[in-house]
Amino acid sequence: MTHNTELLQSLGVALGLGLLVGLQREWEHNRLAGLRTFAFVSLFGALSAMLAQTHGGWVIAAALVAMAAITVPGYLASLREKDADPGLTTEVALLVMFATGAITMLGHHMIAVVVAGSVMVLLQGKKPLHQMVHKIGENDLREIARLVLIGLVILPVLPNKSYGYAGVMNPFSIWLMVVLIVGISLAAYLASKFLGHTRGAVVAGILGGLISSTATTASVARRSQIARGHAQPLVVITLISATVVFVRVIVETLIVGPGVIEKMLPPLLAMLALSGIIAAVAYRFTLKSDLHPSDESPPSELKGAVMFGLLYVIVLLAVSYAKEHFGHAGLYVVAAISGLTDMDAITLSTASLSQAGQLDATTAWRVIMTGGLANILFKAALVLGMGSRAYIKPVLLGFTATFLGGAAILFLWP
Repeated sequence: MTHNTELLQSLGVALGLGLLVGLQREWEHNRLAGLRTFAFVSLFGALSAMLAQTHGGWVIAAALVAMAAITVPGYLASLREKDADPGLTTEVALLVMFATGAITMLGHHMIAVVVAGSVMVLLQGKKPLHQMVHKIGENDLREIARLVLIGLVILPVLPNKSYGYAGVMNPFSIWLMVVLIVGISLAAYLASKFLGHTRGAVVAGILGGLISSTATTASVARRSQIARGHAQPLVVITLISATVVFVRVIVETLIVGPGVIEKMLPPLLAMLALSGIIAAVAYRFTLKSDLHPSDESPPSELKGAVMFGLLYVIVLLAVSYAKEHFGHAGLYVVAAISGLTDMDAITLSTASLSQAGQLDATTAWRVIMTGGLANILFKAALVLGMGSRAYIKPVLLGFTATFLGGAAILFLWP
């Protein structure tokens, strides 16, 4: 009875997913396959997989050949109709849904749901996807290919091992920072191109803050040298990413130190609110600036990213030296140096110590805040060294206000 129930559940999932994708094709008035056809194909795949469990995998192979034999004549017939679409989208979707039905019977329900949902989104997103491709120029494609080269070809082959003093020379981690800078810069450019300067800046800032606000600041500052006439959206990206850092800090503290969060949360929330207000003000100025799309070229960040990677190594060495010579006695010094490039490490370690009772909660949040203020100073130095004049002034103004407010919280909070 239990086995039959599981089989019926798998068949039900296959049927439902087939109906889901078929609904989209029916709505598009597709002549080859619609609601019922996709449901039948998914069920056919599920039944084939069920038979294969008893008679061998050849059953699925034979069923797939039969599917192709049925699909090809339908495709050829559709080509003879007026205004025929020579594409193979529906035909390939049928084969994918056949395979999706098969894996439901093998127990991979979650994967089947994700695949079917992706198929439906791709089918429904035909027009926006085609419009997006048409907006991509040759230079954009070249930069995307460069990102693929450094991120998907070079990065995976680098050794993920620690070398050198204190084991901080990790080729994989260092090159990952290079990939992040290039990727964030390209993502910010594409978001601005497809969503507009204002909305694109918000999306890029949130993503940059979630990935690495330091890398985001470096890449955006470099980009400001090119987009001199459109510095305001880049300011928004930088300040929003700096705000998201404190969202990450709070989430990490909640996870690692739930027992001490009551004392640590209020000052961290105050810092988040302060940086959020400053980012919101910058955003309002961007809305009032009435920016229009420009003919800005895609950013070529590889050289600058490599230089930042070298700087990242130097800071890591300094952090390791401070930890070795100061230890917990110089916890604030270590926090200040560690926070230059990475807030995660100091946040997780400090919250963990406080949760274990080795550090009181008041000292813990102040150590984290010290790292946060150091991180702001380091990003301010990046802005000064890499940004354009139109970009430097508003960002430094925002960073200065955030730093002074954070310092007031650090020293005046009871």
